[in-house]
Amino acid sequence: MSSSDPFSLIGKVALVTGANTGLGQGIAIALAQRGADIVAVGRSSAAETETSVTELGRKFYSVFADLDRSRESAAVVARAIELAGHVDILINNAGVIRRSDALTFSEEDWDAALNVNLKTPFFLAQACAQAMLSQGRRGKIINIASMLSFQGGIRTASYTASKSGLAGLTRLLANEWAACGINVNAIAPGYFETNNTTALRADEDRNRDILARIPAGRWGRPSDLAGAAVFLSSDASDYVHGTILPVDGGWLAR
Repeated sequence: MSSSDPFSLIGKVALVTGANTGLGQGIAIALAQRGADIVAVGRSSAAETETSVTELGRKFYSVFADLDRSRESAAVVARAIELAGHVDILINNAGVIRRSDALTFSEEDWDAALNVNLKTPFFLAQACAQAMLSQGRRGKIINIASMLSFQGGIRTASYTASKSGLAGLTRLLANEWAACGINVNAIAPGYFETNNTTALRADEDRNRDILARIPAGRWGRPSDLAGAAVFLSSDASDYVHGTILPVDGGWLAR
């Protein structure tokens, strides 16, 4: 890599969970634009993302896995290395949200979010870190947190718990792995146009209230995460450890 371009990702391989659509797709494309090859992990086709990545001249690999089962994490990373040779960047993006009043929130909905949003990201990070160290490589791990890593929210008990936990986990892993040459950080998106926010955007009252709180005056787009993702994946962030970077249109400043 040229020292004159600390944001270059040429020669790097990024494993991105949930890269088939939304934020994960936007991040995968952004990393490919800076030179990274992409390993997309999920249980649905990422054909659209593959087209965008390969049109940029980058390699694209798919690993099909059910991220609700954290025990598959080691196998996922092993398969990614088998396909691409190594993994330099992990983007823990895949997530689920369940909405219900706390008084009636089910154990099933609790487990669904905690497994995908917190348990699996930990074991994917663990497997990637083990592989990076065994291969003598430095690495970048980026968790996708949330505004609910900072705030309580309403009717999202398991999502709030998982994203608050992910923020704490980001700091813990940074403390343990910084000296090993592995940077662990997180991006906390604000209110973005994704499948998870379809119901909110369709609710006229909630949509109006949310927009009134965002200084930028609009919902975020997946492409708005490009700069933060590239920065935290690149040499430019080598001295950045354990940070949670909000990309929220000013939501938290309000």
